[in-house]
Amino acid sequence: MKYALLPRFVRATLGRLLRLLYRTRLSGAENIPPGGALLAGNHVSYLDPMLMWCASPRPVHFMAKRELWDSKFIAWLLPRLWGFPVNRGEPDRTAITTATDLLKAGELVGVFPEGGRAEEGDAALREAQGGAAFIALRADVPIVPVAFVGTEKAWPKGAKLPRLVRTYIRIGAPVLPSAVLPEGGRKERVSALTTLVMERIAHELELARRAVA
Repeated sequence: MKYALLPRFVRATLGRLLRLLYRTRLSGAENIPPGGALLAGNHVSYLDPMLMWCASPRPVHFMAKRELWDSKFIAWLLPRLWGFPVNRGEPDRTAITTATDLLKAGELVGVFPEGGRAEEGDAALREAQGGAAFIALRADVPIVPVAFVGTEKAWPKGAKLPRLVRTYIRIGAPVLPSAVLPEGGRKERVSALTTLVMERIAHELELARRAVA
């Protein structure tokens, strides 16, 4: 894997420190299948992708909003930490192709179907976009539902500085593309798979909240 030494070093050092600071508990790691898969979670904090990137037992490539590439340093760093850009709010053929190629090569790709972070104090799931389901169907890989709890208090949207609180990541059983019946066209299958995945994320989120209550 390109630039493998740098991200592996960061995960083993700064990544471990970040998990310790936020006392991150991870459950369900055994649900991540071998080979290519999409990790799809709720998105309530800047910390969500960071903690998943650090805590996953396998390397995760994350889509990141293209605006981050406006910074020369970030544009240099993110690809070396397994990140790649995506234009939000529109079909991004380059990002779709990059994700598909990674998945077909047996890698994990992290996405947030809601398309952006929730507003401060809002931990409810919002309407999802169909990009994750479209890519999963295109690459023929499972989607793994992921629930983040506590990160909305640690570093919510709009907060300038993070707070050190406990965080919890719960990983559910993968959703296979075959779970969606082949009737109808691709648009209908994408819609059905998106609905199913969001239901599974909501289920894992409820279980995660009970676990930390």
